[in-house]
Amino acid sequence: MKDKVFKIIEKELVRQTEMIGLIPSENIVSPEVSQVLSSCLSNKYSEGYSNKRYYEGNQFIDEIELLAIERVKKLFGVPFANVQPYSGSPANLAIYFALIKPGDTIMGLKLSMGGHLTHGHPKVTASGTFYKSVQYGLNKNARINFDEVRELALKHRPKIIVAGNTAYPFELDFKKFREIADEVGAWLMADISHVTGLVVTGEHMSPVPYADVIMSTTHKTFRGPRGAMILVTDKGFERDPKLGSKIDSAIIPGLQGGPHNATTAGIAIAAGEALKPEFKNYARQIKKNATALANALKKRGFTLVGGGTETHLILIDLTSYGISFGTQAAFAMDVAGMYANRNTVPTEQGSPFYPSGLRIGTPLVTTRGMKEADMDKIADWMFRAIEEVKEYQLPEDKKERRVFIKKFRSEALGNENLLKIRKEVIAFTKKFGLFGW
Repeated sequence: MKDKVFKIIEKELVRQTEMIGLIPSENIVSPEVSQVLSSCLSNKYSEGYSNKRYYEGNQFIDEIELLAIERVKKLFGVPFANVQPYSGSPANLAIYFALIKPGDTIMGLKLSMGGHLTHGHPKVTASGTFYKSVQYGLNKNARINFDEVRELALKHRPKIIVAGNTAYPFELDFKKFREIADEVGAWLMADISHVTGLVVTGEHMSPVPYADVIMSTTHKTFRGPRGAMILVTDKGFERDPKLGSKIDSAIIPGLQGGPHNATTAGIAIAAGEALKPEFKNYARQIKKNATALANALKKRGFTLVGGGTETHLILIDLTSYGISFGTQAAFAMDVAGMYANRNTVPTEQGSPFYPSGLRIGTPLVTTRGMKEADMDKIADWMFRAIEEVKEYQLPEDKKERRVFIKKFRSEALGNENLLKIRKEVIAFTKKFGLFGW
């Protein structure tokens, strides 16, 4: 008899197949990546590095890890790569651990402006607790305010400046960050987790000529398993020839134990896929789809933060529907067969739990083979779903919110118009497999 877990997995497969995935940090891995993730590699303990393990029996694990490293180095054109980080958050912490001391100052983009928790968000994160955090923001055009970055850097003299994002839809100008970092003697760290697939194909500015250290997750636009990698550039080694060994030591024994070998193999395969010409076409299509989706949304009256996108990501400001309307919009879309995530906007008047925006992206739908014309259909379904629930406004009294959300979800789940859209979406998705080039 099958374990109950397998039945749940089957339901999850149906959900992914029948719905349209619009979360910009999600993607679909290739069958080859999926295959190695469920292989015998998970049986082996491999604490340490290739040819320097604490356990015997790692001859073939060494081969896999070295292959992953060589492919990643070739892909980015860098002299060093560590592919063992479990995910992006511990990888960022490992970089801080390697480069600076507790109490030193780091600078990153504010969470509310599109930055990431690990870029120094105050109080509730390790990076904002063990290090002094200075946060920069955006200008009135929703672009990074480099005048403010420079002003804060000159005032606080950070040891690390982080150039990275999680809900910022525009290209990161690493050259400008480098100029400011040099002015104050700071390390420049690039977190390109969201745009890696665009970077390695020339669809986004590369941080390699400018940053000292680069971190990226290996899913998202890279379309690999859920892991991370840390790269050291020539510029980084010019400043500190021991930087690679410091990164290695920060991972183990600093923060982690044995690597996840199946993930390492998945990274090797994903890097190999990214080296193929087809991947360039894929990355180009991600941006085409994002532009088409942004234009289709604007045509239907949606307000986009910054007016659009230059990457794979779009941030919709739903304040015109009501403050804190993101929760209702995201749930209505889910009922209607599309999943995104509620998100704060730069002018947020709500809260992170009840924000006023939606964050969407096109990596996953592009992997499934959807093109520009399909983006117009998606925008229309989004518009119909959100319009359907626009009367559901979050109460100002916080005590009333739990009851309101429960009632809203119950009514949305039975809403005939949302369920009608879902049937249309299911019919549409039958034309697309989960993975395609």
